[in-house]
Amino acid sequence: MPELDTLLDQLIEITPPADDPTGRTTFEDLNTLRLIANVVAHQIVTHTAQLDTLGVARKVGSTTKRMLIESGHAPAAAMRTMRGVDGLPALPAVARHAADGRLSSEVLDAVIRGMNQIEKRCPDVLSDDDKNSYEIELLAQALSGATPTQVLERARTIANTLADASDIRLPAADDSSLNSVTAHTTDDGRVVIRADLTQLVGEKFRAMIDERTCPRTEPDGAEDRRTAEQQRADAFELILDQAAIGATIDSVGSPRTQLMLTIPATGVDPATLPWTGSVSQATARQISCDGSLAEIVLDDEGVPLQMGHTHRLFPPHLRKAMIVRDSCCIKCGAPPSHTQVHHVAHWADGGPTDLDNGCLLCQRCHTQVHHHGWDVVMGFDRHPWLVPPATIDPRRRPLPAYNRRTMHLDDAA
Repeated sequence: MPELDTLLDQLIEITPPADDPTGRTTFEDLNTLRLIANVVAHQIVTHTAQLDTLGVARKVGSTTKRMLIESGHAPAAAMRTMRGVDGLPALPAVARHAADGRLSSEVLDAVIRGMNQIEKRCPDVLSDDDKNSYEIELLAQALSGATPTQVLERARTIANTLADASDIRLPAADDSSLNSVTAHTTDDGRVVIRADLTQLVGEKFRAMIDERTCPRTEPDGAEDRRTAEQQRADAFELILDQAAIGATIDSVGSPRTQLMLTIPATGVDPATLPWTGSVSQATARQISCDGSLAEIVLDDEGVPLQMGHTHRLFPPHLRKAMIVRDSCCIKCGAPPSHTQVHHVAHWADGGPTDLDNGCLLCQRCHTQVHHHGWDVVMGFDRHPWLVPPATIDPRRRPLPAYNRRTMHLDDAA
């Protein structure tokens, strides 16, 4: 379009004002340029949507996203544009504010991604009224000056609240079946590690890294010359060394990384973890099962009402006793070094920390118990029994622990 070519030439010719001693004019120009950039980003989305509708890329055996990248858009920007193409038509209020430049592409993308999270975690299809309500809530936060991260965190809080209202759908942040860790060696012999983890595993990792990441004075007294990334890499190596040294029967009961759970006193909003944000109730219960946990209860203004003591659940002697009794994960038979201790009666509900209220579960089976309808009961024989969900056994008949699978219900009658 000739108009766009003319506009481009005019923008290219713009320079900061030469005579502006206070910087006010420069600042005003900068704000106008910000609005122009936002409008341009929105126009890119609308023009891309038209090309996608016309099927221009499909006609040449490609995709619209790839076409954007090949025409000079950065891959991340192309992905953000395509999310706008898919998401904006269903978000009219957001689209109106994006059109006039009031929302940056990054904040706009956060709102779209946030709405996607809410819809995925809602157990039922969102009604138009509910969808509009959540859209307005995220939009209001975006217009108030919230960062993209803050908008996403608010969306995650809403999503976790919806997930807590039903056991039908497991939030992606809690779905361990999506976990993956890959490692490959580069040509120069270095190892690149990539992980996609549940929120709980990610919180443990970040907490452990943070605990061991600290600057240290150089031998000559100078400040630490390592970058923050190098400090974290050294912390990761330290974790591996500690794991290798401590992986013995004598240390199976040693405390895990302490997690700090912040709980609103009103109970309206979900509990949160410092690194990864709000968590579902099921995850909060799982956290309290095994590890070192500090709880902080906050009032409406975010001021601590109660600072719980660190609870080291199931000390070494009790864990060793459970290893003698259970031998392995009671559900799948994983070795004890791979297991956590599960409270039969949840610690969050006041369950005691004793031998008759604990059993060994590996991480995957622990998730099955907390998220997929499995229950654990303690039998008259002081051994744990597994109760499958009705989808597996409509009668929900108890099964003995893995190390006692030769038993039958008739034998225990």
